[in-house]
Order: sequence, then structure tokens, then C-alpha cells
Amino acid sequence: MLSFTDQLERTIHLPSYPQRIISAVPSQTELLFDLGLDDEVIGITKFCVHPHHWFLIKTRVGGTKTLKMDTIDALTPDLIIANKEENTREQIEALAKKYPVWISDVNDLETALQMIRAIGELTNKAHKAAVMVSQIKEDFNQLQIAAELRTVKNRNTKEQPNTAYLIWKDPYLTVGGDTFIHAMLEASGLKNIYRHLTRYPEIQITDLEKLNCELLLLSSEPYPFAQNHIEELQTYLPETNIMLVDGEMFSWYGSRLIRAAEYFRKTFVV
Repeated sequence: MLSFTDQLERTIHLPSYPQRIISAVPSQTELLFDLGLDDEVIGITKFCVHPHHWFLIKTRVGGTKTLKMDTIDALTPDLIIANKEENTREQIEALAKKYPVWISDVNDLETALQMIRAIGELTNKAHKAAVMVSQIKEDFNQLQIAAELRTVKNRNTKEQPNTAYLIWKDPYLTVGGDTFIHAMLEASGLKNIYRHLTRYPEIQITDLEKLNCELLLLSSEPYPFAQNHIEELQTYLPETNIMLVDGEMFSWYGSRLIRAAEYFRKTFVV
């Protein structure tokens, strides 16, 4: 019997390494693919768009917050991988009464790396996971060094520009200091002006001017901000640098992190 403790300090027991896995979290679905679990993963959500060929061929078990319990039962999984924030507590608790459910709780880079290691151990891919974690840590170390060198080379460059990151429109929602996105902003050398708030607070655009927002980032997901939104917001914030960013790089906390540090370096440091 194998025993594993998840990031909520819950312990699950498996008779052997899982062979029929359902992932209820898009970023962790991509991680499972990059760990080489093509045959073992049998079910994903409708938001698990990476890798694309999995999205086309794997059974979809509903949305992250609207899982189809009958579909899951028909697949007879021997492991379900979920997340505290992205999935609905009631559904996950119901599933946990019938199947082993491993739950992640990721709020920063360190807990993301812990999650990657843990899922590697859980799926008998510990070595691949360890190599992945090592690469990500090195990439983010190099990102920090690059940001520091930029500041040394150009004393006129503000080390941490006052920044806000929008994830939604009508109402406008931003990110607080206890989110993974906030951790990625900090790693990029940016100062989140809403770091004193929690989760995803609603804000008014007029607040951004009052808080001296120098850089406003519009995410590609979950709301699909586009160029017309930059033009609209620029009329209210003529002195603010407004740009579109790849939301997956900021919020997907699995193997997408392999690409994230270089994206941040090219976008904010070089």
C-alpha cells in the first residue's frame, strides 16, 4: 500500500501507482503530460487545453467547478487530482468518498515546486519531476539576477514599478498579495499595488490613478482582454503604461513554469 500526503495535509492510500488518472486542473493536466503520463490520464476538464491533442482525444469530465459526476464514475478512476481554489469543495468532498483525491494548494513559487515534486512521486515520475523543478528554480534565479543587473546598469529605471494586474472586466478584478499571480509579479520585479488585499478584489479604474499605477497588465485569461481594452483604459489613465500579457504564464503553476521565467525576462527585464 502506498501513502501520499497532499497540500491540505490529507493522506490518501493507493494499492499501487495510479493507472487511471483524472485531472480536474488545467495547469496540472499539462504537468501530467510533461511527466510522460499519456496512457495513465483518462479524463480532463473542458478547460484543459494543453496539450492540444489531449484536449481532442481525452474524455472531458466537465468544467473545473462543474464536474460531471456520472462521467467520472463511468471512467472508474484510481486517482483524481484537484486543487483547493480551482475546484468546488462540495464536489471534491463527494468524489473523495469514492476515489482517492489528491488536492493541491498553490500560492507561490515554492508551493508550486512542492506540488510538482509531490505529483511526480504520486505518479512514479519522481526523477522527471525533480529535473523539472531544478530547471525551474535555476530559470527563476537567473530572472532575479537579470532584474538586479538591469537596475545596476540603469539607475534611472525604477526597480519595482507600481503595477496592477487585471483578470476580469465588468466588474474589474485584480489580484491580492496571497495569490500565485502576485508571486509571479514579484518574481518579475514588479510591485503589486494591491498586495495588501487578498484573493481577487473588485476595483474601480479611478483607483489606479490615485494609487499611481505606472504599469497596468491586462491578462489574456480568464477574461480575454484585447487591444480595444487598452485604448478604452488609456483614456482614463493617460500616464499609465498598459499592456496585454499571457495569463497562462502568470497563473499556470505546473510545467508551464518551465517557460515562464524567460517570458518574464523578455517582457519586463530586457
